[in-house]
Amino acid sequence: MKLSYTKALNRALADELAADPAVCVFGEDVGAGMAGPTLGLLDRFGPGRIVDTPLSEQAFTAMAIGAALSGRRPVLEFQIPSLLFLVYEQLVNQAHKFSLMTGGQAGVPLTCLVPGSGSRDGWAGQHSDHPYSLFAHAGVKTVVPATPTDAYGLLRSAVRDPDPVVVFAPAAALPVRETVTWELAPVPLGSARVHRSGTDVTLVAIGHLVHDALEVAREMADEISVEVFDPRTLHPFDWAALAASLDRTGRLVVVDDSNRSCGIGAEVLATAAEEMRLTAPPRRITRPDGAVLPFAPALDRALQPGREQLRHALRAVVK
Repeated sequence: MKLSYTKALNRALADELAADPAVCVFGEDVGAGMAGPTLGLLDRFGPGRIVDTPLSEQAFTAMAIGAALSGRRPVLEFQIPSLLFLVYEQLVNQAHKFSLMTGGQAGVPLTCLVPGSGSRDGWAGQHSDHPYSLFAHAGVKTVVPATPTDAYGLLRSAVRDPDPVVVFAPAAALPVRETVTWELAPVPLGSARVHRSGTDVTLVAIGHLVHDALEVAREMADEISVEVFDPRTLHPFDWAALAASLDRTGRLVVVDDSNRSCGIGAEVLATAAEEMRLTAPPRRITRPDGAVLPFAPALDRALQPGREQLRHALRAVVK
């Protein structure tokens, strides 16, 4: 059967709601399933567990933290990524630190789901951010699935996790469909995936850029053998798997659809340079520093990492 990325998220939520009565969903328009992942859940599980909230992210995030401290496992849906800026203090300074500051006596098993993170054509500056590096920087568990099966498996693991987890579902990945069997399994947090083996260059791709990386690797197969490495989880990052990949290739390119300074791409390059085997200077491809994506679709696309940039970077590290 064919499984779409959005349906995979929907199925993961339904399976967790069915498996654990402590799981509940909060968010704006979740009852109507406007964003896709919560479609049909209200009819199946009722308004006591699928809770349409007022238009206040601070309010429903505070409510969810309290519910998590009281034994529930809330999933919060944020319809656009910039809404996370409104609740960053609550998630990082409150939910994330409760367990640490109480010696594990209190925990906040809370999942934030952002369906449609990053750019969508014409969504402009205040709707097109990809702020996953902010959460990884703060030590919050941060997940960016690239495929439907990983979206399903990582979301299920996030809901089951004892700590807060932020799951970014890139807008450019939502149309992706994958042939699957009916049986799907959770994917452990902190476990990377090598989508394509290679011997010349390790290409680390974040989220939807995995699909661009795979296409470029196929196109250049006669010229360069590219290993496509998908971290899946940005914190905790699977550094051991990256080191093993670089032991095979010795060269590194990272493609990351977030801003250049202090982004996850910079962290990958820095850690590889400090701790791993590199035989050539690494390269990263990102949005420009301080990029604010404009309304015009052509200008929007011009600021995002592209396949031509990938080809240039791969040839540069080999030569």
